[in-house]
Amino acid sequence: MAAGFFALLDDIAVLMDDVAAMSKIATKKTAGILADDLAVNAEKASGFVSSRELPVLWKITKGSFLNKLIILPVAFLLSAYLPGAIIPILLIGGVYLAYEGAEKIYEYLFHRQDKKPKEELVEMTPEEVLAFEKTKIKSAVIVDFILSIEIVIIALGTVANEPISSQIPVVTIVAILATVGVYGIVALLVRMDDVGYKLIASSNNKPGFLKSFGTGLVKTLPYLIRGLGVLGTIAMILVGGGIFIHNIHFIHELVSFLPSLIAEFIVGLIVGIIAVIIVKLVMKVIGKKKVEH
Repeated sequence: MAAGFFALLDDIAVLMDDVAAMSKIATKKTAGILADDLAVNAEKASGFVSSRELPVLWKITKGSFLNKLIILPVAFLLSAYLPGAIIPILLIGGVYLAYEGAEKIYEYLFHRQDKKPKEELVEMTPEEVLAFEKTKIKSAVIVDFILSIEIVIIALGTVANEPISSQIPVVTIVAILATVGVYGIVALLVRMDDVGYKLIASSNNKPGFLKSFGTGLVKTLPYLIRGLGVLGTIAMILVGGGIFIHNIHFIHELVSFLPSLIAEFIVGLIVGIIAVIIVKLVMKVIGKKKVEH
């Protein structure tokens, strides 16, 4: 009995070592998309008045965890019983991401003046602020859902030949690390200015390292968020294009002569432009029908 118990402990230890090693490999494989995820979500989590940034980010984080709870079991079931459905799901996600990126470019080029700056949020009524937050949170959670699918599928692909007892802990660990890591960093980014103001206050406004560093944080944050917004747009196009290139052989062959980043951006942008045109046409048709009735 004792010998069997210790043998079981030894098997568990070996399994945990294997899980740790495979988790490390899977995390490396998903590092690129995690960087994209960070850029996308930093942009999605910005644009709120200071007092609402962390509460809104916490709601997005909870939505991200819920996304993982939905995606993980479905991914394991599909991998086991219906592997052919994974690629179509990825392609649908790719279209959505490419659309989001291309639509942002369209809005910047043609409707930039329609955007309200962050400062105008303080002039909104409480109901308008709540509606604005809900819209941003919903958009962020949807994008997180698509990126989470990609992260889970990539992680699952690294352990596809392993038994289910290894697949489940490895992919789950990667999914949890993705959420905690990405939103932890986003939280630090959106609170940079508060840290800066506290450093300035602690320096008693006297010249020195604390005041200089605090001032630097405050002045850098708007440019950093704006830069991450641009990176987030590019990231969505790259991830969307990458999904098509990696899963459709014809497209992969068509752009194989190009560097991977350029190929992914071109394909993602084309897919996104087509998606934007289709959505705009559909919305126009729906609008005309509403007017007619």
